[in-house]
Amino acid sequence: MLQPEASVVATDDRRKQLGAFLRARRESLDPQRLGLPRVGRRRTPGLRREEVAMLADVGVTWYTWLEQGREVNPSATVLTAVALALQCSPLETRHLFVLAGLTPPESPQMPHCEGISEGTRRMLDSLMPQPASIQRSNFDIVAWNSSFCRLMGIDFDTIAPEDRNCIYLYLTHPVWRARIDDPEVLSTFVSYFRAAMAEHRGDPEWENKLARFFAVSPQFEALWHQRYDVRGVENKVKWFNHPQLGRFSLQQMYWFSAPRNGSRLLVYLPMDEAGEQALAWLDAQAVGAQSANE
Repeated sequence: MLQPEASVVATDDRRKQLGAFLRARRESLDPQRLGLPRVGRRRTPGLRREEVAMLADVGVTWYTWLEQGREVNPSATVLTAVALALQCSPLETRHLFVLAGLTPPESPQMPHCEGISEGTRRMLDSLMPQPASIQRSNFDIVAWNSSFCRLMGIDFDTIAPEDRNCIYLYLTHPVWRARIDDPEVLSTFVSYFRAAMAEHRGDPEWENKLARFFAVSPQFEALWHQRYDVRGVENKVKWFNHPQLGRFSLQQMYWFSAPRNGSRLLVYLPMDEAGEQALAWLDAQAVGAQSANE
């Protein structure tokens, strides 16, 4: 349980994060796209504070204080109006509510199972040759099949449990990093983790994990402080580089075990002949390795 002093610090930090998020959203909006009149010269990008206040039907001084991280306590109704004024997505609106210390306008969080059952491991093996893994909301990898290992070039049994994390491996493991063909992956990881961490402010596990990312990657830390994008994990086409197979793409598919913060199943599916050939090759390597061990 947080001590009073720690609770005050956590609240102040949350208000600062709220202000930073509001500023980032305000500065990202195009006044002309929103139909606002062009009045005077704009010295900063995006909307003015008074324009956000007008769109949300709140006082300019009150909104300014909210953005400055002062001790104001918005109601859910007012915060919804601010979110609409700032054109927030559902994920961004949830993030906004969490930072304001309010219950997001959704169904309540449900508990999630931490353990990995034998049935889950069998399910992962049954998905072969599709690479598959089970991940936690903080991107820890808690279970996998051999196709996933071969796709990423890592034997997870040889990796310490605390290092089995998608972001940490990208930051520290050269083979993992080389397999991912995406120049924007680091900024994407930053936006993913920021969105997920909003509900865990003050949680030592999450704070320590973020500190580990900062310690091994000054670039990650710089992006964390320079940008304020938030994104949820999504299904998309992902490109890979493999020393034997070359460059190919697979469809990334997520299934969630709980509505919020539960473990999620990640499976990569072929979308073309090159992807099918790549997975067939990975499967053949797994079968060959198993035969050699028998």
